[in-house]
Amino acid sequence: MAEVLVVVDHAAGVVRKPTAEMLTIARRLGEPSAVFIGPGAETAKDLLARYGAHKIYAVSDPEVTEYLVAPQAEILADLVEKTSPVAVLIPSNPAGKEVAARLAIKTNSGLITDAVDVQAGPETTQSVFAGSYTVKAKATTGTAIITVKPNSAAPEQSPAPGAYEEVSVTLSDAAKAAKITASEPKKASGRPELTEAAIVVSGGRGTGGDFSPVEGFADVLGAAVGASRAAVDAGWYPHTSQVGQTGKQVSPQLYVAAGISGAIQHRAGMQTSKTIVAINKDEEAPIFELVDFGVVGDLFQVLPQATDAVKAKKG
Repeated sequence: MAEVLVVVDHAAGVVRKPTAEMLTIARRLGEPSAVFIGPGAETAKDLLARYGAHKIYAVSDPEVTEYLVAPQAEILADLVEKTSPVAVLIPSNPAGKEVAARLAIKTNSGLITDAVDVQAGPETTQSVFAGSYTVKAKATTGTAIITVKPNSAAPEQSPAPGAYEEVSVTLSDAAKAAKITASEPKKASGRPELTEAAIVVSGGRGTGGDFSPVEGFADVLGAAVGASRAAVDAGWYPHTSQVGQTGKQVSPQLYVAAGISGAIQHRAGMQTSKTIVAINKDEEAPIFELVDFGVVGDLFQVLPQATDAVKAKKG
């Protein structure tokens, strides 16, 4: 069976949920192999095997993590040449998309970004042009290089051997052109990472700068908190929480938009969500054209009631 390389998404050795999703997708295409770049592969190998990794290629040379993404592209290009995989699945985040682009050039392969589904072929589904169209695509040259958006599949366990192999690397001078001189860990918020969360509750101009009802509802659901561009530009919420074409693109199981009108800029960042709920006082708001469920009302009344209802349901 053809091999499928899955680049492990991790932070300081802690494997993130998109990795399990990509391993699940990889089983549709062939035999998954995980590529773990950085420290922590030994600790993670049992988890990766549990989600279907037949092999685990570990690159633990500390020199690799001293530079930006170029070394990762070189490592993957060497593995593609060695294993001739049917596809390479990479997390669809800014770093992952740059790695994928460099890898596609190095291997003369077709590149597909921001896939929301991948089936046998491999054939991908993407949401393009600010979510105005859904397209299906296939790479017709070389190995299919695909970046996969979080929440594109439900992780399913499928225990596999997880054969562990250390991969030695020799980096070119070109790969060392941009070195990391300093880094700072992100401050913990106690909430899920926005792009990975299964549930996102976002607030917009309708909050008037008071995000407490949005945060309260998000916390009772175990959700991430997002914000529209208008709310971010007004200084009401951090730029790191912006959802939209110029912010982060999310595709959760449930997206709740509170006090957000639904401008195309915002819709481009969230309309691939599986279920969308909107709360807005204006019944003519464009967001209602997109939603599965809409509530015409004041978010300062609706969200506290919804929060109390969820708490009561939880017992």
